[in-house]
Amino acid sequence: MSDDVKKIREKKKEWEEGCVKPSLKRFGIKESPARFYTPDDIQDFDFLEKVGFPGDYPFTAGAYAIPTPGLAPSVGSGFQDTAKGLVRAGQYSGYGTAEDTREYYQKMINMGQVGGPNLAFQLPTQCGYDSDNSRAKGEVGKTGVAIDSLQDMEIVYEPFQGDRDIDKIASNWTINAPACMILAMYIALAEQRNISPAKLRGTLQNDILKEYVGRGTQIFPPRPSMRLVRDSMVYCTENLPLLNYMSCCTAHIRSAGCTGEQAIGILLANAAAYIQMGVDAGLDVDIFMRRFTFLGIGGSIEMMKEIAANRALRRMFARMMKERFNAKSKRTMMMKTNLLARTLEADYTIQRPLNNLTRSVIGGIAAALVGGTPSSGMGFPWDEPLGLGHSDEAWQLQRDAARIIQFEAKLGGVMDPLAGSYYIENLTDEIEKGAWEIYDKIEELGGALDAIEKGWMQQEIARAAYRQQQDVESQNKIMVGANSFKGEGELEVMTERKVAHPYDPKKREEAEKHQIAKLAKLRKDRDNAAVENSLKSLKTAAQDEKINLMPFFIDAVKTYATIGEMSDALREVFGEHQGYGII
Repeated sequence: MSDDVKKIREKKKEWEEGCVKPSLKRFGIKESPARFYTPDDIQDFDFLEKVGFPGDYPFTAGAYAIPTPGLAPSVGSGFQDTAKGLVRAGQYSGYGTAEDTREYYQKMINMGQVGGPNLAFQLPTQCGYDSDNSRAKGEVGKTGVAIDSLQDMEIVYEPFQGDRDIDKIASNWTINAPACMILAMYIALAEQRNISPAKLRGTLQNDILKEYVGRGTQIFPPRPSMRLVRDSMVYCTENLPLLNYMSCCTAHIRSAGCTGEQAIGILLANAAAYIQMGVDAGLDVDIFMRRFTFLGIGGSIEMMKEIAANRALRRMFARMMKERFNAKSKRTMMMKTNLLARTLEADYTIQRPLNNLTRSVIGGIAAALVGGTPSSGMGFPWDEPLGLGHSDEAWQLQRDAARIIQFEAKLGGVMDPLAGSYYIENLTDEIEKGAWEIYDKIEELGGALDAIEKGWMQQEIARAAYRQQQDVESQNKIMVGANSFKGEGELEVMTERKVAHPYDPKKREEAEKHQIAKLAKLRKDRDNAAVENSLKSLKTAAQDEKINLMPFFIDAVKTYATIGEMSDALREVFGEHQGYGII
């Protein structure tokens, strides 16, 4: 212990006796509702070891050495801020039929959107069912666009041609269990347009492990599902060098109720399972990790904890890549994500919903203070709880709030500005310690796959969710306007919407009828013998775990085999996932 720390401790005792105790007595409380931190709380702090410089190991201060010049929100960019020279997808979107989403994108292009599609898929598609399946009834086109076959992808991408053709844009596909099938459709679409798949840019979510513990759109049991991730990983590394085959994320398990430490530990354990699979497949970690991305760790409205958690996560990932996977390139140790600290939509309320804009601004400030752009931390617009899709007015407020944080408050002008703060460094260390405990426990169980199959992850998240709900109901967690501050004098404030909603409600209601009719025509007009042969080949190949199924998916989608038909062929081989009990 240094002499300075000894002096601080002595002075702290004097302060507690002379200042704190009288204040506690005055207010009739036993302990202060707030803490004060000193150098004593970070005695072992070593700047180069714990923080370093932005863009350099251990990446605590940031993944990149400098921010991207000119990066800012634009019409249709959503979280994906745009800048000259960047090729990115636009805001998360899609509804109804492919025709409806095509019209939406054409409208957005006319308004100035520069990014490619960032597709939200309907639940039947995500779960491997066609729109005419009885299980899809009432769900077609509701939570996203109905994509049953290559025909639907062709229609969605009709506005993206010429100087917006698919070799000049990037696309995002938020889908997991059938990710290989969607990727195969995009490759087939490129071939139709005489575009080399090697030129395609985009990001598949493809993070199947978190589906088993936080979301539930898995189709097959975990092990054959991981085989599909491996096949896409290997195929993209060898044939699509510009396409991100993975966007590992925990937003869904944060929404399901887990803590920040759990989110980091689970995220790293899941990532480790995928990375080990790539290594076991014979890939060079410094090559295939170039296209391994993250979608952050979800988020919460507790700004300081979010800042510390993201700093800890970057440091932990860098250490894992260096020490466990023997990465040689610093680029491999750099966690690639465009979402950092942010407000999670689970913190939004349907009561007094305009308050959600304030909540999102807090996320934007947190993101700016941890190396991100404000818009990356702001979650979806304030009207997220009011139904699918967001009004143009809400997006305008969201963009302008991010611009105010960035250009008027100038919060992006300093990288990692809280580095060295006694509180932030102590909190970063504490969160890292808790997250490593979760990670180590998962590894003790055999890794992420075994932890899922044993139900451990699900149980941990369920317990945390229960505690969180108890906190909400007991008002230990305050949610303004929802569980507190609801007196007679409080007002419900809303905006007057003068711009038509971007998702036409009539089209969404009629989507199921139109999609089923289109699917019936497709089945009648296509070469069904070719379809059957392709599905038979897929099914046969699936029986040999060593065979990469991507070429078989590509062949099948070219015959206009559907998502449901390909999924059913694999269900016969892999079986269908059955949920694990949670005790």
